[in-house]
Amino acid sequence: MNPLKLKLHWQILIALGLAVLAGLALDREIGILGVTFYSIFDFVGKLFLNALKMLIVPLIISSIIVGVAGVGGTHGLGRLGGKTIGYYAMTSTLAILVGLLAVNLIQPGVVDGDPREIFGFTGDTAALSEQIGGKGGGDLVEVFLRMIPTNVVAAAAEGQMLGLIFFSLLYGFFLARITEDYAEAQYNFFQGMFEIMMRITDLIMRFAPLGVFALVARTVMDTGLAAFAPLALFFFTVVLALGVHFLVVLPLLLYFLGGVNPVRHYQAMGAALLTAFSTASSSATLPVTMECVEKNAGVSNRVTSFVLPLGATVNMDGTALYECVAALFIAQAYGIELSLGTQFMVVLLALLTSIGVAGIPAASLVAITIILGAVGLPLEGIGLILAVDRILDMMRTAVNVFSDSCGAVVIARSEGETGVLAGDAEGRQRARGAT
Repeated sequence: MNPLKLKLHWQILIALGLAVLAGLALDREIGILGVTFYSIFDFVGKLFLNALKMLIVPLIISSIIVGVAGVGGTHGLGRLGGKTIGYYAMTSTLAILVGLLAVNLIQPGVVDGDPREIFGFTGDTAALSEQIGGKGGGDLVEVFLRMIPTNVVAAAAEGQMLGLIFFSLLYGFFLARITEDYAEAQYNFFQGMFEIMMRITDLIMRFAPLGVFALVARTVMDTGLAAFAPLALFFFTVVLALGVHFLVVLPLLLYFLGGVNPVRHYQAMGAALLTAFSTASSSATLPVTMECVEKNAGVSNRVTSFVLPLGATVNMDGTALYECVAALFIAQAYGIELSLGTQFMVVLLALLTSIGVAGIPAASLVAITIILGAVGLPLEGIGLILAVDRILDMMRTAVNVFSDSCGAVVIARSEGETGVLAGDAEGRQRARGAT
């Protein structure tokens, strides 16, 4: 079988296994034609990380502007829109708090010994700890000041993404409120940019197995297998937090806010969840999600056609949770204890960047670079999580899609719809006929 025809996650898993073998078998001084394999791995790994960083500004700007402008131009952005946005903000915040609690309780990145030796970091952990560890209430004021940049171009060039996100939100909001001819031209431009950036992201992710191989092989050559125990614990922490949100938080919202049986909703969403898990793309899963919510759960087309496309754009519970856990795990791996103020900054950034994350595989890696840059952590820390990112991407996408579907059910019930998640075909038919 041609290895290039395998699914991306299988390619990454194979690359991970080969990287471990290569790192254990090769010495740092071994090379070819005077060039060491270690320097080759280091070069390829940095090249891959640079490619990810290249995507940040245009992808975030275009996705936020298109998403917000699309919402602002929708005729139903009244009561229904307010409920939808309120629900999505609430569930994303709850997801982030679940992740924050899990990573602080388990502390997967805390190790005995020098983090530079265990993880192969090149950054000065002592200097980073002094720079980041002392952040407090005054730094929160700086965060809010950076939300309104004096120069948007300079903010983008300097990596001040919070200001760029805020500007993009305003731009998208007012784009939908200008003269139709101008609005259409502007929207088409940013929609085109967004489509192009998704294609470039897809191209770069085709090289993810090579990037994972290089980064992991270099780390193993530096540290042996010492870094894999914390990585396994990080994987467990994310899975546990996603499981709590998926199996506890969202069902409770269905039961108490929607007044429906959560078990029936799991049954109704089976096809969408499997599609989300296998594709790792909430956008690609959207047609299946809409079919399951409308036909199986009995939500009206009026609610489904508004809530779910919006959710695929701005509601990323699993992604927001993952970004928070990943950022704190990398800080722990550097031996840095983040203050409550800095952790609040991480929560805020995770919430904002999850809105702008494209619904395509591995797009959250771009958002994590924004959070790390804002907190002051080196981007080399992303190399730690690349090995397990693809599997976790599949899991968090399923959580994203399930949260969208729960929102449709809860909002449909709040609109007075009957027959939602009813156990009989007649009830579902009544709901589909609702206007």
